[in-house]
Amino acid sequence: MPGTTSASSPHFSRRSALGLGAGAAAALALPAQTASAASRVQVRYRAGAPKLPKLAAKAWLIADNDSGEVLASYNGHRRLPPASTLKMLFADTVLPKFDSTLRHKVTAEDLADIPFGSSLVGVQAGTTYSVHQLWQGVFLRSGNDAVHVLANMNGGVAKTVAQMQARAKDLQANDTHVVSPDGFDHKGQVSSAYDLTLFARAGLKNDDFRGYCATKVADFPAGGSKTFQIQNTDRLLTGQGVTPYEGLIGVKNGYTSHAGNTFTGAATRGGRTLLVTVMHPKSGYEAVYEETAALLDWGFAAANKVRPVDELATPLSEQPKKSTSTRAPHVAGAGPAASTSTGSHGDDWALGGSMAVAALAGGGLLALRRRAKPTGRRRKA
Repeated sequence: MPGTTSASSPHFSRRSALGLGAGAAAALALPAQTASAASRVQVRYRAGAPKLPKLAAKAWLIADNDSGEVLASYNGHRRLPPASTLKMLFADTVLPKFDSTLRHKVTAEDLADIPFGSSLVGVQAGTTYSVHQLWQGVFLRSGNDAVHVLANMNGGVAKTVAQMQARAKDLQANDTHVVSPDGFDHKGQVSSAYDLTLFARAGLKNDDFRGYCATKVADFPAGGSKTFQIQNTDRLLTGQGVTPYEGLIGVKNGYTSHAGNTFTGAATRGGRTLLVTVMHPKSGYEAVYEETAALLDWGFAAANKVRPVDELATPLSEQPKKSTSTRAPHVAGAGPAASTSTGSHGDDWALGGSMAVAALAGGGLLALRRRAKPTGRRRKA
């Protein structure tokens, strides 16, 4: 994020530049990077790029699904309660483990530890459900009852939480701490806009995940041969209360009184898929959808008109087994040097300024080296 660079990036951070040579840094008199910069909008405009919309969320991020480039962000690594958007990580972890046609008769024990006040789809003890139906309950109605049944099928809540944390580590989602599989409010359970975007990107590689999050309505068992209809709570998908977003393909919304509203959405236009996460807008239940739509509109309009400010990490399990690369795993906050938005349009100083620092610093180091040489016969370089 601001003032930092990945190991493979050609850009230098201002802190790195200062370390290259005191004389060079003094000559350029670059301002020191402060912690407050991390809470500013990060965007790198090119000429002609549209301005970002005004947003009220505590954190947000927009990225290109295919390339992984982060186009802009605000507090992307701020740790906040995720609410039911954490169910994306639950699905990333558990969905591949069971065939969708497998059937399970729910017991009272399966439903014993559901937190009071949870969102429910209406799973009943004594009724048999297919795994497919349980996942519909998870994605469409954010049913914590369906989550707990699947978690118990997976060996229990504690085992599932441990596996989710391991999956988060594999995805390099280092801002996330899992306490429960359903995303309900628990002390210490946090994630970030960056991490939730990673979860969505990983999930969309799975056809079943993609299909569930795009389903608008489904029939759910009500006991015996009866069913009732359930509707997806993703309002940008269904159009309930807001205008449905053209090209939307999911992914997951969430709400608790503590977390507020959170949403991660994905949409495709013109062969390009964008991911957006919005966390905790200041007011209004619809704001999380309206701000997501505004960011998506901006992202599609800004194609090739902004430089990335970061990139979504590649899962550790998908990296080459044998590599001579010295690139370290993604660290929260690390990414290509990013400018703080000032409303100006045009390329920022990061590349040119950093190259100048590197050049001057190199000269400074050379001068120091020359002064350090002992007198006498000069050695060949």
